[in-house]
Amino acid sequence: MSEVLEVKEHEIHTVDPTPDNGEGGEKSMMNISYGKTMMWYFLLSDAFTFSAFLIAYATIRASHAWWPDPNLVFNAMPFLHGVKAPMGFVSIMTFILILSSVFVVRAVQEGHRMNKKGVAIWMLGGIVGGLMFLGCQAWEWTHLIEEGLRPFYNPFGPDANGITHLVHEKMAVSPGPTSFGALFFGITGFHGFHVFTGVCLNVYGLVGTLNGTFERRGHYEMIEKLGLYWHFVDLVWVFVFLAFYLM
Repeated sequence: MSEVLEVKEHEIHTVDPTPDNGEGGEKSMMNISYGKTMMWYFLLSDAFTFSAFLIAYATIRASHAWWPDPNLVFNAMPFLHGVKAPMGFVSIMTFILILSSVFVVRAVQEGHRMNKKGVAIWMLGGIVGGLMFLGCQAWEWTHLIEEGLRPFYNPFGPDANGITHLVHEKMAVSPGPTSFGALFFGITGFHGFHVFTGVCLNVYGLVGTLNGTFERRGHYEMIEKLGLYWHFVDLVWVFVFLAFYLM
C-alpha cells in the first residue's frame, strides 16, 4: 500500500511541473499559465504596432518613384575604412541576434530540467548577444549620421543614371527622399528600444536565477516568458531586415 502511495505521489509531481503555489505558473482554462497568456497578449498587441510601422514604410516607399539602393547605403564595415561590403555588417548584426535567441532557447530548456547553473550560463550568453547587437546598431547609426543622414534630410540621392549617389555637402533641398531617414531611424530605433528592454528583462531573469528565486518557486516559467519576448524581438528584426536592407 505504501508503495502505491509513493508511486501516485511521484506521478503528481511529474505531471505538474508548475505548481499552484501562488508564485506564478498556475494554469488557466486553456492549460497555459496566466503569465504566459498575458505575455502572448502583449506580444500580439506589439505585433500590431510593428505591423503598422512596416505597412506605413511600404506605403510611403511605394509612393516614391525612386528610393535609395540599400546595397549602396549599408555597405560600410567598422575598422575597414574604404572597404565596401554591401549587407556585410547588417548580416553580422542579424547573426548575433539570432545566436542570442538560440542561447535563450537553451536557457529555457535548462529551466525545464531545473538546472540553475545551465539557465544562468545561457541567459548570460543571450544578454551578451543583445548588448553586442545594440553596440552594432549604435555604430551603424553613428556612421550614417556622419554621412549626413537625418530624420528630415537624406544625402543619398539619385545621380543622372538613377543610381544612389552620396552628396557630402548639405544642400538646401534633400537630395533623396526625406522620409527614408525618418523611417529608418524611427523603425530601427523602436526595435532597438525593444532589444534594450529585452536585455534589461534578461538581466532580471539572470539575477533571479542566480539568487535562487525561480528555484524556490519550483519552476522557471519566468525564463520561458522572457524567452517568448526575446524570440519576438528576433522575429520582428527579420521583417525590419527584409524591409530596409533587402528590398
